[in-house]
Amino acid sequence: MSFVFVNRFSYIHRFFNGLRDKKHLFLWSLVSSGILSSLTVISFASSAFAGDPFRTVNPRNISEETELAFKALFEEGNYVEAKEYLALPKKSSFNDPMSAALRASLAYTEQDWNNLDIYAQKTLDYAKAIRNDDPLRSNLYLAVGNFLMGASEYQSKGAIAAITRLQAVFNYFDQAERIDSTDPELNLIKGYLNLFLAVNLPFSSPQQAIANLQTYASPQYLVNRGIALAYRDLGDYDLALTFVNKALESTPLNPELYYLKGQILRNKGQTDNNILVLEEAVKNFDIAIAKIDQLPLEAVQKPLQREKRKTLETINQLKMVSQGN
Repeated sequence: MSFVFVNRFSYIHRFFNGLRDKKHLFLWSLVSSGILSSLTVISFASSAFAGDPFRTVNPRNISEETELAFKALFEEGNYVEAKEYLALPKKSSFNDPMSAALRASLAYTEQDWNNLDIYAQKTLDYAKAIRNDDPLRSNLYLAVGNFLMGASEYQSKGAIAAITRLQAVFNYFDQAERIDSTDPELNLIKGYLNLFLAVNLPFSSPQQAIANLQTYASPQYLVNRGIALAYRDLGDYDLALTFVNKALESTPLNPELYYLKGQILRNKGQTDNNILVLEEAVKNFDIAIAKIDQLPLEAVQKPLQREKRKTLETINQLKMVSQGN
């Protein structure tokens, strides 16, 4: 087995295994679906294209059902409602690849591998169908679709099977960039992927990935959320708090943001042995838990409850040490 092949195998394994980590669930939903919306803070001149969450110039058509699912999932963190909206009968014959990609990402959170396969393939099919009308988004969602298929094949066949898919992902991203390297939808989706790679792989530049996301991607609240995730993983908890608070200013109803803030505070409190910060983490976990029924069971509910429990254990341990002194 050649050195290059071994490196590729290791890379694929780390890449998809990292995305299976529950703390990167939001990254999975973002990259795989590309459906990120800040509908309350973005308005467009054309009501026919009011659902495009990325562009104020040359907005794309998004169905009413998909728009409602966007808002439920990414503004409100409500996976149950998002799934219900996507199950509504379509009012038009247009098949946007974003809708299929979103259904695939929801299937992933439920560990529904059959529907992941089905909607990953639909993402590819719908992306091919818009090639002549919208070559940029066609290439973008061919990248997303191959990403989805690669994750599915990784689950069933292992890292070797996913190598070709991941190569295709970057090839299609490159083709989309050659059409418009400043497109905000492209830069948001690829920007999150670049952040993940920069934070988790050696010889990468997280600061460059963060700068590119800030410069070209949209909507802003998802840019802030992505940067908060990056700084959390880099261990810069003060900057992570700055950016998660900015995201909360725009989308204060999303329990996943309070979960993220709780994670950051927990890490900071553990690092500093600071009981007050840890107690603040618990408060944020509790805000998220108040809406726990709308979150995925295995992917969010269980790890959220576990992290709260471990934070309380750490608080009790620190209090015992303090009393002993």
